[in-house]
Amino acid sequence: MTGFRRIQPRVNPFDARMDVPIKIITLGNGASVFMIEAGTEEIMRIEFVFRAGMVQEYLPLLATSTNAMLTEGSENHTAEELNNILDYYGIFLNTTAEKDNAGLIVYFLNKHFEKVLELLVEILFRPEFPEKELGILMNKRLNWFRINREKVQNIAGDKFFESVFGSNHPYGRQVQVADFGGMMPSLLKDFHAKFYNPEKMTMIVSGQIPGSAADSFEKYFGGLRSKEIYTEHPKNRIIGAPGKKEHIEKKGAIQTAIRIGSASISKRHPDYPGLKFLNVLLGGYFGSRLMKNIREEKGFTYGIHSSVSSFDLSGFILISTEVGKKNAAQAVDEIYREIQLLRTIPVGLDELDVVRNYMAGEMVRMFDGPFALAESYKAVWEFGLDFRYFNGMMKMIRTITPGEVLRLALNYCNTDDFYEITAG
Repeated sequence: MTGFRRIQPRVNPFDARMDVPIKIITLGNGASVFMIEAGTEEIMRIEFVFRAGMVQEYLPLLATSTNAMLTEGSENHTAEELNNILDYYGIFLNTTAEKDNAGLIVYFLNKHFEKVLELLVEILFRPEFPEKELGILMNKRLNWFRINREKVQNIAGDKFFESVFGSNHPYGRQVQVADFGGMMPSLLKDFHAKFYNPEKMTMIVSGQIPGSAADSFEKYFGGLRSKEIYTEHPKNRIIGAPGKKEHIEKKGAIQTAIRIGSASISKRHPDYPGLKFLNVLLGGYFGSRLMKNIREEKGFTYGIHSSVSSFDLSGFILISTEVGKKNAAQAVDEIYREIQLLRTIPVGLDELDVVRNYMAGEMVRMFDGPFALAESYKAVWEFGLDFRYFNGMMKMIRTITPGEVLRLALNYCNTDDFYEITAG
């Protein structure tokens, strides 16, 4: 017992530079490959990215359904056969479809590198979209949709994005029950032909990469060509709803979901790193002002969170929580009070240092291992940026002042611009 330490060790600030070497190659058809050599285990991760997200779809559910059906049968294999092959080689594969992009991520032992590339050419560019499997998928998605429509947090969240971006914009367009019956193989094949172009594909590779990888990527993907390159239509304009406040009645709900926020700047804007800092201070970590007020002092909620996020065409600020219905009005008032304090009183240096250390630690964790490196790189590559963005972020964390935090709050947290959506 006498050996236990009774004096807290010194806390020293640390710094980190994100100087990660990336090998960039361009295949014969124009596809890009970014290779991050890192890690000690003989495993690899490849993410295939296409500009085939929801922003491209001309019918609701089209982008996500097309993406989900990539592994449900190809020219040479049924869905069951594809799954058996993936299991045999120990390949973990996950399809992804988001607002702006879609594709898939695959993890595997690097000794199976060639086999994985051969299989992925078939999955990505020769899917069949069988009608039976599509019907099963849409029934499952419809059941999940109906379950989620009973949850106030989903109702409020969907209405928030519709209000901020507009019901006709892909970022705000809402799915209806009738949309699930409108998916047909011909629609998926048309979307796939338009947006899953090998010439426009990007591959982000990480892990222990074979020395012959560049030749292998050229062998399997460099000669692929689309029958025709689709010309994208101009994007819809973002037109928010005229009304700033809306309550959605949900009979029998015990809690009220609260969503407050607005459209904002994207990651390309020079103020974005500072806005992320402001957000962490407000509600971006467990010790934030909103958590201390709404959870610890008032006891209104188990958790409250604020976020600053970026799509390709816009960013947004969002504060979200669920509270007991009797406390909903007071919780909203307290959220606005905390925002107003940030806009009028400079943050203290002690609180500033706590947020500095928290964010610096989180940034280091974002670069812990080869797969985290790949995910972090993709997060900035999507916006035409590179790892220098993170060096700028770390510099901002170390040097931001109370005056700069106040300026950001005044510029980007004008509550007159905020939408307030409640459901319950």
